[in-house]
Amino acid sequence: MQNENQVPVLELKGITKRVNKKNLVDNLGFNLNKGDIYGFLGPNGSGKTTTLRMITQLVFPTSGEILINGYSVEKDHRKALSTVGSIIENPAFYLDLTAKENLILSNTLADKPVKKSRIDEVLEIVRLSDAKNDKVKTFSLGMKQRLGLANALLCKPNLIILDEPTNGVDPVGLREMKVLIKDLAKRENITFLISSHMLREMQDLCNRVTIIQRGRLVESGAVDELLEKYQVNDLEDLFFACVGDNQNEKN
Repeated sequence: MQNENQVPVLELKGITKRVNKKNLVDNLGFNLNKGDIYGFLGPNGSGKTTTLRMITQLVFPTSGEILINGYSVEKDHRKALSTVGSIIENPAFYLDLTAKENLILSNTLADKPVKKSRIDEVLEIVRLSDAKNDKVKTFSLGMKQRLGLANALLCKPNLIILDEPTNGVDPVGLREMKVLIKDLAKRENITFLISSHMLREMQDLCNRVTIIQRGRLVESGAVDELLEKYQVNDLEDLFFACVGDNQNEKN
């Protein structure tokens, strides 16, 4: 029997998504290991969000297999997704409810609601305790992203998937998100898969990356090893070495 620590937190095997005779994602495969902060990079329209939506079963692959903690997302989706938190695109909340009321509602609708004490716990983790009784319409974008992260933390996940979590966030909010993600990866041993176009921030944050173009895998591995392989100094140079200057693909 395979040791639990050897089972990838996330494993994609030949994932393809075909729409109108075009492959948005094409035979894509990579693994995530426990505790990694994993950057998922690619030009606009390269299939990043489509891939994240397939992992979380918001859309379904045409072919291939996705495993989370060894469980098939297709065949055993409840077990596969039971320890996954995510923010895909912008987190949606009821603006006239407070931060805590939004989490209470989200918890009520969950397959396996957690204890009410967990709501206060996650608000403390993302440093929103002082604002928990404030209406979300008064929140900055950075605060809304942290509330989204609190929502993702409710189920005590070992994998959190974030799609452009710092998009439009001001420098203070950006720094807060980076500190939070690093702290959670280290303290809670949570694995992060983060899609972002902010390459400098990703270098600061991630220890591993996967780069895709036109839905296909271009490169994957530890950041320091890839920088050495391509003889470049930073993630931005690595990105352009892999995909060139064509960032305006459209799917």
